[in-house]
Amino acid sequence: MTLSSRRSSEPLLRIALTSGEPAGIGPDLCLALAQESLPCELVCLADRELLAERARLLGASVTLAAYDPAALPAAHPGRLTVLNCPLAVPARPGQLEVRNARAVLGMLDRAADGCVSGEFAAMVTAPVQKSVIIEAGTDFSGHTEHLAARTGAPRPVMMLVAGTLRVALATTHLPLRAVSGAITEALLIEVLTILDRDLRTRFHLASPRIAVCGLNPHAGESGHLGDEELRVIGPAIARVRAAGIDASGPLPADTVFVPRLLAGYQAVLAMYHDQGLPVIKHASFDTAVNVTLGLPIVRTSVDHGTALDLAGSGRADPGSLRAAVQLATELAART
Repeated sequence: MTLSSRRSSEPLLRIALTSGEPAGIGPDLCLALAQESLPCELVCLADRELLAERARLLGASVTLAAYDPAALPAAHPGRLTVLNCPLAVPARPGQLEVRNARAVLGMLDRAADGCVSGEFAAMVTAPVQKSVIIEAGTDFSGHTEHLAARTGAPRPVMMLVAGTLRVALATTHLPLRAVSGAITEALLIEVLTILDRDLRTRFHLASPRIAVCGLNPHAGESGHLGDEELRVIGPAIARVRAAGIDASGPLPADTVFVPRLLAGYQAVLAMYHDQGLPVIKHASFDTAVNVTLGLPIVRTSVDHGTALDLAGSGRADPGSLRAAVQLATELAART
């Protein structure tokens, strides 16, 4: 099901849209999407005055409507429903302000809480500036981990989606030197179990086939280029296969994405961030979507950063946010 294929008789879904770093392109993208025809109501969590100022700067013809949780969901091109989340100080395009970090986190928490309670069917997130949040005194490694903690999910799994290409990560935001130690048999079993379950329940894939990358070049070359494949990854795959999960590997990461081989799988599990994500970003940077698996809620996000240099310029491309809203709507409609 796509956004355009939802029948007019179906009730509109109400989706929370967090505007992200106020000095970045998040507010621009929210305003751009509000001008489109979407069969879901976006409730934008943002500072209303920031959106009004950014709309004036961009020349965007968007009416900002106050959010009323008691009202029926409605969608009108050119109108954006706003759940006002005031900033500590006014934001300027491209100028980071650490005093606004708490407000940014507050938007995420409000959206997540609303999804847990059933107020929102899903949440979509514009990019945040992690460095500013950390400088504000919060131990923040990313949306994925923060939302898992907020919703009580023991193991979140990051997966990037671009059409039928799905790349999940065994580890996320870690220094490369820490990756090997973080990859354990127990971790891989847990991640593969979540990946298989969510591919079945949320993506409606009856029998998902998962390709599992090795950690080392050539998947360790039979132990000559590293032994993690023999000690950890291979045994984990054997155990999940015994439990009914169709996982194959460990496979060399430099060949698993060859189209002829990739056609046999519905998802790829990469061992670390920069092993899998450059491939999907090269293939579909403007339309790829970040999905957090393992949560009790539906959460999608853009697959790019805050682009401070583009904020307020009118040159930001809303393609990834549009795709994130589309996928969130599809996933929420299936649950």
